[in-house]
Amino acid sequence: MKITMLCGNPSAGGRTTTLGMEVARALASLLGAQEPSAPIELAEHTQGLFSWGHEELAAIVREVAESDFIVIATPTYKASFTGLLKSFLDQYGAGSLRNRVVLPVFTGGSAAHSLAPDYTLRPLLAELGASVPGSSLYVMTSELERQSEIVADYIEVNRYVLLGAAHGVSLARQGVEG
Repeated sequence: MKITMLCGNPSAGGRTTTLGMEVARALASLLGAQEPSAPIELAEHTQGLFSWGHEELAAIVREVAESDFIVIATPTYKASFTGLLKSFLDQYGAGSLRNRVVLPVFTGGSAAHSLAPDYTLRPLLAELGASVPGSSLYVMTSELERQSEIVADYIEVNRYVLLGAAHGVSLARQGVEG
């Protein structure tokens, strides 16, 4: 199982990236998969997002699309995900993330936006054909010092859904019709 962590934070290497990577590593441990590679920081690829035919960005788009599980981490901006992440996801056509499993991971300043992952990102991911099993993860920035505990709880609560999704990915790879 290939697990990729994509971060839509306009500032690379921040707390959102750290949280997303912790989720990706915990997922790899649950699935017995290899450790995820380095995070994909969209902040480091902004030029490619707005340039036609940018080869480096095309390679990143392919890498994400070839992943079995994609952890998408983003801070909450204006009760939604970042414009940077939206611009990246616009690189995909409808249905092009079919047979891919996505785990939305949001950080935010207050509980007021805790439904943002499910009301903003989940519908877009559905349009792209991705599966979003279980619950999304929303962590308030004031709680990030407990992120290891929060991530462990998140993985445990979603354990069987994630294991079922991994089984589904395996069947899809084998070409088994459902």
